[in-house]
Amino acid sequence: MTLTKVNQEIWTTTDLELLPSSSNRYETINGELFVTRAPNWRHQAICDAICSELRIWSQQSGLGRSISGVGVIFSDVDNVIPDVIWISHDRLQACEDPQGHLTAAPELVVEVISAHGEKRDAEIKLKLYSMVGVSEYWLVDRFLEQVQVYRRLEAKLSLVTTLLKTDHLTSPLLPNFGCSVAEIFS
Repeated sequence: MTLTKVNQEIWTTTDLELLPSSSNRYETINGELFVTRAPNWRHQAICDAICSELRIWSQQSGLGRSISGVGVIFSDVDNVIPDVIWISHDRLQACEDPQGHLTAAPELVVEVISAHGEKRDAEIKLKLYSMVGVSEYWLVDRFLEQVQVYRRLEAKLSLVTTLLKTDHLTSPLLPNFGCSVAEIFS
């Protein structure tokens, strides 16, 4: 995906609604507009693999839902489209607006790094997700084939481990969930 930063003083959710429909994804973070093209198939295949693993676990546990590519509106100037989220049923009911957008942090957010999006995902979005209360953040690097796991520690998201293809991905947030990191990249 190509990332373009567009200069304007402050971009809002209302501004996004006025942009033309296209295959581009529009996100605002702290009032800055970020435009990305639709992900390539490799990026999307990794998103699908993660979402599928989370969906299978969610169906078995009955604790929540995994969703890919959903809009999350944290504020009028913070409107993002994470690659994958996992959200508990209780939180989903509490934070869905009449248009079906989420308006509060899901418990888990997953971003797959794109060719030009590393700084956005590893720094800008990490900071946003930390500030809005995301409990866990998986930063998936398809180029290095690794997963960085951030968890909320002392009121902020902190890196707790970096998993390689030979490792197994688990989470205290998701009891008895587990998947092979290699499966995500296969």
